[in-house]
Amino acid sequence: MPSSAPVIRPKQAQPVTSHKDQEPISYDINIPYVDVTKENHLRTRYPEYLPTWDKMWFDPLPNFDYEDPALRVKDKSKPALLTPDVKVTEIQPQIGTILEGVQLSQLSTAAKDELALLVAERRVVAFPNQDLIDAGPAAQSEFMSHFGKPNYQPVSGTVRGFPGFHIIHRDGNREEISRFLEQRTTTTLWHQDVSYEVQPPGYVMLGLLEGPEVGGDTVFAATDLAYKRLSPTLCAWLDTLQAVHSSSKMITHTRLTGGLVRKDAVDTVHPLVRVHPVTGQKTLFLNGEFITKIPGLKEAEQRWLIDFLMQHFVSGHDFQARVRWQPKTIVIFDNRSTIHSAIVDYIDDDYGAKLRHIFRLCALGEKPIPVYDQFE
Repeated sequence: MPSSAPVIRPKQAQPVTSHKDQEPISYDINIPYVDVTKENHLRTRYPEYLPTWDKMWFDPLPNFDYEDPALRVKDKSKPALLTPDVKVTEIQPQIGTILEGVQLSQLSTAAKDELALLVAERRVVAFPNQDLIDAGPAAQSEFMSHFGKPNYQPVSGTVRGFPGFHIIHRDGNREEISRFLEQRTTTTLWHQDVSYEVQPPGYVMLGLLEGPEVGGDTVFAATDLAYKRLSPTLCAWLDTLQAVHSSSKMITHTRLTGGLVRKDAVDTVHPLVRVHPVTGQKTLFLNGEFITKIPGLKEAEQRWLIDFLMQHFVSGHDFQARVRWQPKTIVIFDNRSTIHSAIVDYIDDDYGAKLRHIFRLCALGEKPIPVYDQFE
């Protein structure tokens, strides 16, 4: 019996030599790699935070001594931070907290130490309606300096005069987004920030300057809880592994797109499982974007392991927290015990992405602590 399906005629084949060189798709659809347009300056309320690419060069990060401020806290009830007028709301039972009635700009030294402890315990803490957003880059940089040395951005746009800022800015860019989604099935990019450094960030601040009315959330997964869900047999093996984290892919992409590179590619060997210096918990230290090699494994084995662990993070909704942004919200998270992704769901088919403008500051922490001393 003949099929009732419509007959689809194949299009005429194009000669191999007829194609044009494709412009490379964006490495991360959340950030620009070249100057924004004059129209962007007119549309934003925070033009001083539009990304700039001043030419400067950074040498490799040397080892340095680091004292986690959370370890200075004696009273675990955090009386300097959690005063009686502070409202505490949990986002999920085991990860994520919202603190209302706190102004980060007014915290004492003791309260900042207690904040570090709270972030280490809850992994993600959100602070709505912060006047620190309007205090300027100098005040924001000074606040984060309490939690560690600044990280200087190798490729992304920064605030002029403050190279520790990483600017996340989307506004329009319809063609770039269309090209990206022709190759990718999702805009999510799960990662741990700057994991290729010898001493990666411990505490990270995100500050929302402007954003869409709905959408643009950030989702976090707890890497210590994800580790606990694995079998003891698998964990015992993972405890023995190392991984090479490299910024080479990011550096190469930036050069392909004509962006500015301020630092040579960095390759660092880290333990695949690290011990958190404050909580003592074992956490998976994994980055789908920056890991180039797991020593001792063949390529197919490495690909299987990374794919398995990344899918474990992505599908583990019972150890995730999704932060919904409000204007002037600041989020501080523990980069050692979380992996995260922005959600680019604020796309207009006619124009492109709606305006979303965020700054990030990273405080570099300790060299990742392996499970076994012989890794040192």
